[in-house]
Amino acid sequence: MIIRLVIAVAIGLSVFWLGRTALRAATAGSPRPRDEGAPEDVEDLDVFFVCGECGTEFQVTRLGDMQVPRHCGEKMQVVRRPRPAPDASLN
Repeated sequence: MIIRLVIAVAIGLSVFWLGRTALRAATAGSPRPRDEGAPEDVEDLDVFFVCGECGTEFQVTRLGDMQVPRHCGEKMQVVRRPRPAPDASLN
């Protein structure tokens, strides 16, 4: 009975050690997250994310790490529109 207990504990510790080693090996190659810089104000550039499926638009006002969002299951298109000229008749 004691021999079976010792063998069971040895097998359990071996399985634990192998599992822990395998998990460490699997996660060792994963990239570390980059340090994110401060977001930059880009409201004056008139950049929009536009959904090609439904036409939903998001204006970009602050830019950090640029990742194009998804809408309707598809990546949105980045569109830069020229700013309209100020109307001289309003002065």
